[in-house]
Amino acid sequence: MSSTQASRTTAIFIRAIEAEDKAEALRRAIADPQSPLRFEVDPQGFAAIPRAPFAYWASERMRAIFRELPRFEAEGRTARLGGSTKNDFRFLRLWHEVLPAPYLWYHFAKGGSYSPFYADIYLVVKWKDQAREIEAELLIKYPYLGKNADFVLHRELPYFRPGLTWPRRTQSGLSLRAMPAGCIFGDKGPAAFVEGDDRQALAGLLAVMNSRSFRAVVDLQMAFGSYEVGVIQRTPFPETPASARARLASLARRAWSLKRSLDTAAETSHAFVLPALLQVSGDTLAARAEAWAARVARTEAELSAIQAEIDDICFALYGLSADDRRRIEQGFGASSEAGGEANEETEDADEASEPEGTADAVALTAALVSWAVGVAFGRFDVRLATGERTIPPKPEPFDPLPSRSPGMVPEAQEPPDSPDILVDDTGHERDLLARVRAVFDRVFGEKAHAALREAAETLSAKDGELAAWLRESFFEWHIKRYSKSRRKAPIYWQLATPSSSYSVWLYYHRFTRDTLYRVLNDYVAPKLKHEERKLTNLVQGAGPNPSASQRREIDAQERFVEELRALREEAARVAPLWNPDLNDGVIINFAPLWSLVPQHKPWQKECKACWDKLASGDHDWAHLAMHLWPERVVPRCITDRSLAIAHDLEAVFWEEGADGKWKPRKVGKDVVDRLIAERTSASVKAALESLIEAPAPGGGRGAGKGRAARKTRAGKTGGRS
Repeated sequence: MSSTQASRTTAIFIRAIEAEDKAEALRRAIADPQSPLRFEVDPQGFAAIPRAPFAYWASERMRAIFRELPRFEAEGRTARLGGSTKNDFRFLRLWHEVLPAPYLWYHFAKGGSYSPFYADIYLVVKWKDQAREIEAELLIKYPYLGKNADFVLHRELPYFRPGLTWPRRTQSGLSLRAMPAGCIFGDKGPAAFVEGDDRQALAGLLAVMNSRSFRAVVDLQMAFGSYEVGVIQRTPFPETPASARARLASLARRAWSLKRSLDTAAETSHAFVLPALLQVSGDTLAARAEAWAARVARTEAELSAIQAEIDDICFALYGLSADDRRRIEQGFGASSEAGGEANEETEDADEASEPEGTADAVALTAALVSWAVGVAFGRFDVRLATGERTIPPKPEPFDPLPSRSPGMVPEAQEPPDSPDILVDDTGHERDLLARVRAVFDRVFGEKAHAALREAAETLSAKDGELAAWLRESFFEWHIKRYSKSRRKAPIYWQLATPSSSYSVWLYYHRFTRDTLYRVLNDYVAPKLKHEERKLTNLVQGAGPNPSASQRREIDAQERFVEELRALREEAARVAPLWNPDLNDGVIINFAPLWSLVPQHKPWQKECKACWDKLASGDHDWAHLAMHLWPERVVPRCITDRSLAIAHDLEAVFWEEGADGKWKPRKVGKDVVDRLIAERTSASVKAALESLIEAPAPGGGRGAGKGRAARKTRAGKTGGRS
């Protein structure tokens, strides 16, 4: 309803959205002019806010802010939308998925989950030669770009500068976090900068932009909870006296440090130092879990106090009243009304691989065991836990990210005998459990046995044995913890029998072309011979009339031997063709090994699906594709410049014209045939044929039909010689 007084029109709005009985709330608000659900507003005031939203809950002061204060995009402040690869599977990796490679992989801010002040940059992007390969694919995929891919890549932007970044879409609201120097930022992770890259000014900006008042002013302009760059650019920014700037910067730095301190317990983070249970003391793991939970609670309480002080300062800077603050804190705003559908997370806002500050005893114990596995492989530095090595000093919020986390063994100090292969085989010199026990012995001393037993009980390991958890559950846990942004990148690989009765564990970062041959010849084959001798002895010892218990023992041993034979057969099938290249990414490298993970059906299914895509030509940019199907990939480089760049054949097949456009060179068939011949191996082709003939996961009925389909598909795509 409305009434007119002189030239002023007042509209009455009633907010009953949170009321359980909306009809009753509506009646009371109509009858009571003082109802907190009733708002009397001059609609002409809506025009003060960009896009003129029906922000009826906003006071006159909040609307006046848009008339009186300068925009964010002023006084040396800028906000920019970053680039996009348009093919993240090809051009993005998790940072732990690749080895440090200068001028090839760069840290990439691409949104993520709600996390004010601090969030790890967990992705890297292939930006070699100013994203030359990405550019070439974009120009093929989007012909309307002509010769200018910067419409998508935005290479004119201030990449590599320190700044702030935020996820464009998140269920929980706007959250700014420090973006270290040396990063590229994406379209889903825009960035803000200050003139001169002044770290103190950036820290002050971080505080203001994470204040409730700034978020509220942003939310007033939004229709559907998408924190677009344009909204940030035109958001009013308060004038800030020097004393307030200094205090806000100090508060933001402290909040960043506190949140990062929790991340030092997440082994996939650049900040990782030690697992949580080794950062606190206690006579038992349970006591340590309680101590960590208490630390998390104290940290969260201090963060809340910091947020409250930042809010106090910024409410005053914006000149907002106590009533304005109450309305903002109750959640009146566009983001609270956008609805679930409009506020859905983007694909990048996955749950954290290891949530900051988790205090769950099971998760903390699993993380401790995982760290011990990492120490066993030489990845993590046990000396940080024993005090033999000093924990490196903390970085500043905008310092470049390290190539290794502080908790990893420094590259120059890696022991030359660090293993790349461990096994689940009691008594073997490289038995995984024995190596984990040795780590516990070194860290816990005389309490190591009790800690191992408690770990097994906490993890609900079968028969209370940690070996059972490592054998049956650790790989699944590891895949989940090493997954983010829809990428799964486990770095410890369990190749096993279907029952997990025997496993070989590989460390991804030390793969060579000979790794599978070593698995086959140095581990599986000797183990099989040993178990075959054991079976022979059991049969001979039982004689012609074995007892029921002897028969059961013989049957179990026969099943074990058959599983080992199948494992040997599959390893022998794949070893000749496997040629790992870490730049291809985990899933591409694991794809040919899909038959070696029957103990984990979901992962086997994903690897098999990736293998099928490789065979059909979907990932011909991969080094593995060139290794297996050069007769298909080399000719494609003639028509696809991005593939030619990926395989270092651009100079052979392409040339840049005077107009700046790239054109195919005229290359004879003899050149193409020579390139194919140089990359073709008879042994690889024979192994590939064998792998294509292999049964689908699980084998059994229908496997023959699956093999026939794969043969037909591989033949059509050049997958067979």
